[in-house]
Amino acid sequence: MANLADEIERYLKDLLRRSETLEVQRAMLAARFACAPSQINYVLSTRFTPERGYIVESRRGGGGYIRIIRLKIERVEDLQELIQRQIGDAITQDEALDIVARLFEQGIINEREAAIMQAALRREALRLDLPARDMVRADLLRAMLMAILRF
Repeated sequence: MANLADEIERYLKDLLRRSETLEVQRAMLAARFACAPSQINYVLSTRFTPERGYIVESRRGGGGYIRIIRLKIERVEDLQELIQRQIGDAITQDEALDIVARLFEQGIINEREAAIMQAALRREALRLDLPARDMVRADLLRAMLMAILRF
């Protein structure tokens, strides 16, 4: 059986398949899954990140809501923006793997390409100390994305 965070993530992603934007109340979600609102916050902050292709807006209080916006990569310019904005001079393993997962989920790369990219970006493959490892990872990911742009 999947854990609660997986169930919440799956539920929200199912709702997002129907629309690019989802607006829900945190209290409603917490009641639906019989959990504390902090569990909802955990799922949002770890599974709906910009690296994974989401923007989360939140307003707390009685009429508070959560708005989740799914960002799609539909044009070459979208991929170029991803390279410029999210990679920078250095990137952590988790951030890099989230970007690869996003590319796979949106059909930009296939499962084999994703596996190759993930293997190359893992810390076990980059036997360097920090911060050099995160800098090399950024360079590798940027080079991979530029190769994707060429096709």
